[in-house]
Amino acid sequence: MKRIGLLSDTHGYWDERYGKYFAECDEIWHAGDIGTTEVADKLAAIAPLRAVYGNIDGGDLRYRFSEKYRFRCEEVEVLMKHIGGYPGHYDASVRGMMYANPPQLFVSGHSHLLKVMYDKTLSCLHINPGAAGVSGFHQVRTLVRFTIDGKEIKDLEVIELGK
Repeated sequence: MKRIGLLSDTHGYWDERYGKYFAECDEIWHAGDIGTTEVADKLAAIAPLRAVYGNIDGGDLRYRFSEKYRFRCEEVEVLMKHIGGYPGHYDASVRGMMYANPPQLFVSGHSHLLKVMYDKTLSCLHINPGAAGVSGFHQVRTLVRFTIDGKEIKDLEVIELGK
């Protein structure tokens, strides 16, 4: 069983509450637009970090993280990409992969909008944790926590950090 802390779109912003809310997590996942290596390093100091780079991330983060990241957590196949779209509207960069070999969990960011949707066609849960940073049009900063226990994704929590 693994407890996951998920965030996206920090854009270089650090909030000490990331540490508070992710302290009990086994892993932290960042769905891109990290902004600085300092943010990545601080997250990695809390728990092992899995991340992808986003469209605003520079060469240092692009060297450290990939654009797409497919991995297994417990018995769940996960695909993460910053600009990935959502069920019925997947980005062209992942659409073929999604339909040819769908993961059980697809994580994306970019929109700054918290969205959790189940794609019945692909039997795939999609999570976009919204934006945890202060840059952008979003009204509320959000984080997500959940548990992966074997094949089961459960106990999903949305944490609102305010404006």
